[in-house]
Amino acid sequence: MIRTLSIVTGLAALALPAAARDLTGTWATGSAGGRVQIYRCGDALCGRIIDAARLRTNPGLTDERNSDPKLRTRPLKGLVVLQGFTGGPAEWQGGPVYDPETGSGARKGYLKLLPDGRLELKGCVAFFCRTKVWTRVR
Repeated sequence: MIRTLSIVTGLAALALPAAARDLTGTWATGSAGGRVQIYRCGDALCGRIIDAARLRTNPGLTDERNSDPKLRTRPLKGLVVLQGFTGGPAEWQGGPVYDPETGSGARKGYLKLLPDGRLELKGCVAFFCRTKVWTRVR
């Protein structure tokens, strides 16, 4: 059953136009007006914060919620939150993944292109995973 579901999901993603399967571009995170730009970093994909409602109000915001006090002064704008994702055309894995809202990260992350063109992002620490769904902006 699970194998069949994976095959169906993979075929649905392949049915999307090639441009839709290319994850590079801007994605709305669904949190506080957040926007992340996914870009090529060598042979992998990475993502950085390019916009958020709080950044429009105060462009100088820093990573003040980071669990590591030494990193709390780094700017949020341009902060890399996804690193080293490889795979495709429907699923990628990599990491680390960082969530500036909570100030915590996950060593392992998974990206899955859903049949409707949205992107599912899952970050896991041990057996605990958190999932968000992003929408392509451009």
